[in-house]
Amino acid sequence: VQLQASGGGLVQLGGSLRLSCTARGMSISGNAVGWYRRAPGKTTRELVASINSYGTKYADFVKGRFTVSRDNAKNTLYLQMNSLSPEDTAVYFCWVRSWEELQGRYNDYWGQGTLVTVSS
Repeated sequence: VQLQASGGGLVQLGGSLRLSCTARGMSISGNAVGWYRRAPGKTTRELVASINSYGTKYADFVKGRFTVSRDNAKNTLYLQMNSLSPEDTAVYFCWVRSWEELQGRYNDYWGQGTLVTVSS
């Protein structure tokens, strides 16, 4: 199983970026998916946005600016980021929680991370 994230880069204050994450070796359909981020100097990841069977959830700091979506046919999830600010500078990680029938439990899978840098 592999999650390949892309789309990060350097953008100016107020700019936009679109992150993509393609899953290989598994299907994202029916699974909870989302994006986390880890800011410079921090050791923990914080939830940015997620989609599960109950709906879509956003962190307060991205509401109205970011949009998470999924394309099950392409086995890909996206994060459209608008009105970016330097506070959004972080490594962004895609995430999929998959029910493993044979193990009888959920497993979390993570992408390798893609760096987003917002300059002022």
